[in-house]
Amino acid sequence: MKKLLLSGFEPFLDNPINPTEQIVKELHGAVIGSYEVHGVLLPVDFEKGPLRLLEEVKQVKPDAVISLGLAAGRESITPERVAINIRDGEADNRGIKPEDSPILSDAPAAYFSTLPIRKMIDSLRDAGVPARISNTAGTYLCNNVMYSVLHELTAGEHASSVPAGFIHVPASHELAVRMPRSIPSMAQADIQRAVEIIIGVMV
Repeated sequence: MKKLLLSGFEPFLDNPINPTEQIVKELHGAVIGSYEVHGVLLPVDFEKGPLRLLEEVKQVKPDAVISLGLAAGRESITPERVAINIRDGEADNRGIKPEDSPILSDAPAAYFSTLPIRKMIDSLRDAGVPARISNTAGTYLCNNVMYSVLHELTAGEHASSVPAGFIHVPASHELAVRMPRSIPSMAQADIQRAVEIIIGVMV
């Protein structure tokens, strides 16, 4: 059976809950379509987060890699089209706050997702799940992780044809009610169902 590496993040910034943490724990070991899911939780750390995922890629030797991240404020499931070679934004959970810093020196400016993101969007919408393609993964940890794994699989020591990319999810209801301002949200069960649909598209 094929193996799918699924990553999520711990809580960060002012978000006391990260719905992707629960998803990777719930789906670890599950069989969805032709894949057995291997879930991994990443630290919100500019150095340790990408390295943790790359270690899992080397150990698990997956047939596909899907990384998940929280985009509190978005109203739908948003597969990312592109990752750029820059680190910037708020401080990570260690207090590190890079500015205008390349992720990798002497590396391409950007990498496109190699996931079938259009097919994912169509399948989600057919299932009644709000979804759209996003053209920016930002410059925080989500972009950092997406760029790092795509670089490794495209030009790194373990270059291969393994598809990889990043999916942002909205806040869960549990997170939204704990925020100081009103934000869009989706039931945790529906976010997980969306991820399962996405994995099912990977054939």
